[in-house]
Amino acid sequence: MLIIMSPRPIRLRKISNPAIISGFRPYGNNQSDKKPEIVFLCLEEYEALRLCDFNRLNHYQASQTMDISRPTLTRIYALARQKIAEAIVHGKQIIIKSSNVYFDSDWYLCKSCGCYFNYPDKQEKIKECPMCKSPDIISYERLPDTQGLPFPGL
Repeated sequence: MLIIMSPRPIRLRKISNPAIISGFRPYGNNQSDKKPEIVFLCLEEYEALRLCDFNRLNHYQASQTMDISRPTLTRIYALARQKIAEAIVHGKQIIIKSSNVYFDSDWYLCKSCGCYFNYPDKQEKIKECPMCKSPDIISYERLPDTQGLPFPGL
């Protein structure tokens, strides 16, 4: 008798702040005639790096923030560091891409000034951009897919 077991579905990872850039390119590469190779860093890996290295949280605190287990955070964090090291050592471009994540508050794009902003108070409806006061805004979730990049046009 053959028993086939399917893996558990991947839980969505909570992201507090999306990346403000969509990636990095190597500078001073001697092989400028070739197109640089790319390393893709998922938003959840970016968030693990941000929480552990930038915000200096320990793995338990960061896992609680992302709403995942500590061993899962440790695996995501180790993979992110390995990808960053690979990009630096081999002179590869880093692109931050979307993955199975959700934001802890809704994010919006102002079509007039290009500002991305969030509004943590979910009781009140967004009426205008906080920067230019334009009413021409769109929800981040409604933006067209841009090859997995967190913010199109950056």
